[in-house]
Amino acid sequence: MKKILILGAGTAGTMLANKLSQVLSRDEWKITIVDQEETHYYQPGFLFMPFGIYGENDVIKPKRDYIPPGVEMIQSEIKLVEPEQNRVLIAQDNRYLNYDFLVIATGTTPRPEETPGLLDGEWRKSIHDFYTYEGAVALSRYLRSWKGGRLVLNIMELPFKCPVAPLEFMFLADWYFHERGLRDKVDLTFVTPLPGAFTKPRAASLLGDILEQKNINIVPEFYPERVDPERKLLISYEEEEVPYDLLVTIPVNMGADFIGESGLGDELNHVPVDKHTFLSNHYDNIFALGDAAALPTSKAGAVAHFAAEVFLENFMLYIDGQDMVTKFDGHAN
Repeated sequence: MKKILILGAGTAGTMLANKLSQVLSRDEWKITIVDQEETHYYQPGFLFMPFGIYGENDVIKPKRDYIPPGVEMIQSEIKLVEPEQNRVLIAQDNRYLNYDFLVIATGTTPRPEETPGLLDGEWRKSIHDFYTYEGAVALSRYLRSWKGGRLVLNIMELPFKCPVAPLEFMFLADWYFHERGLRDKVDLTFVTPLPGAFTKPRAASLLGDILEQKNINIVPEFYPERVDPERKLLISYEEEEVPYDLLVTIPVNMGADFIGESGLGDELNHVPVDKHTFLSNHYDNIFALGDAAALPTSKAGAVAHFAAEVFLENFMLYIDGQDMVTKFDGHAN
């Protein structure tokens, strides 16, 4: 019996488990999915939690609810991939799982520890995030009693998950503080390493002045080096300073540690793959899908959705020894 092992039960991994279970013979294939978390978080909902649109229980469900019958699910930390031996070491019983084909779909996560000063005493006080469940909950509770001041949202580094979410956050903040009668007491500033809020020509032509219309300041091409939490300053590599009273940050995003430790990742622990087929650049039986893959496209659930469809078509050809003919075009919503 051949074995396909999926690492990660997020959007990409869960979709793949469902799609593969429908087309692979149970007599010939064993599908196993491994994830260290038992809870599924609807991450797009994190954006709405700080503004009271979603509650804390609206974004969580058991992951097992989405795993189809016939697929083995193992809840465990993933420790190491040994690609030369075609096996994965997991923390549960410190045991190995062998595979014929491996799909890495463990996503990418915020790493605030990567930026000096970000965790030095003011984390979840005057410095917040909303790309994690805990961060969205904490920011929601903080904003309920915040009386106003300089709210700065910044992006630490590219790439990061859901690249439109920071702009959406600023527009929601504008609405939220209007609703609370505080908008005239809140200075909103969007700080980005990109040359503008909208970098695609069509979007820029239609929406280029929307931040100005809403009285939202923008600081473009700002590359943060550190945060000074005592003086409440965001500081760039060029020693430019942006003062804040409340900093909402999108930290550096990185893939899972085991990817780097297994020698499968780039400097951010994302897996280099063929951008059209998701096949590893170094191993002919390893694929990476979703946010875990180093692809020149958005790290977003929509991308994982479309990528899973392309992967399925190609994989069914690949296991029969045929060329993968369908090419992923980076499609997103």
